[in-house]
Amino acid sequence: MNFGRALPSRSNRRPRAAVPAVAVASVAMLTLGACGGGGTSGGGGETNFVTNTGGVQTVAKGERKAVNKIAGETLEGEQLDVADLKGKVVVLNVWGSWCPPCRAEAPYFAKVAKETEAEGQDIAFVGINARDPNKGSAIAFEKDYGVEYPSIYDPAGKLIVNGFPKGTLNPQAIPSTVVLDRDGKIAARSLKALDEKKLRELIAPLIAEK
Repeated sequence: MNFGRALPSRSNRRPRAAVPAVAVASVAMLTLGACGGGGTSGGGGETNFVTNTGGVQTVAKGERKAVNKIAGETLEGEQLDVADLKGKVVVLNVWGSWCPPCRAEAPYFAKVAKETEAEGQDIAFVGINARDPNKGSAIAFEKDYGVEYPSIYDPAGKLIVNGFPKGTLNPQAIPSTVVLDRDGKIAARSLKALDEKKLRELIAPLIAEK
């Protein structure tokens, strides 16, 4: 006895239309624009990532890849090129003033950035401000949370999409944090908002590397 609806025969089924490439790209951009957590993929390709229970992914030193060009005008109107920071551990934090998790983590980033600078650590913090239609709200955000390190203004999200090679630990959500080693190579990533303890745990191994 058949309690369900009869399935149409193969001859009566209509073939599914292919999804246009443009639509796929649009979905990908929407994913990047979503505030909050993201997936755990490394962006495709062969990888050797190690994921710990804290949601942080790392890459073994010999398997790391350099970032593409990440440069542009900061919120303060100055030019910044991350390549100029080689020799330091670089913390890249992707954020937007409209994003509640970004507001939650901002005081911790501001605090750790100031303290590591005062301690003389070879580390630099750089923000990538994404999806803010004008600089005003982003500058007000930095003032409200005491963020003194520079942020590159990236309203269209171009640096998020093009700044990280395929198969690496690329930003896949806002907020995201990617840490580069002293050679400018991608070493660690978090796709969640971080508190002070988790942020320090993320950067400590890279600071300790020789």
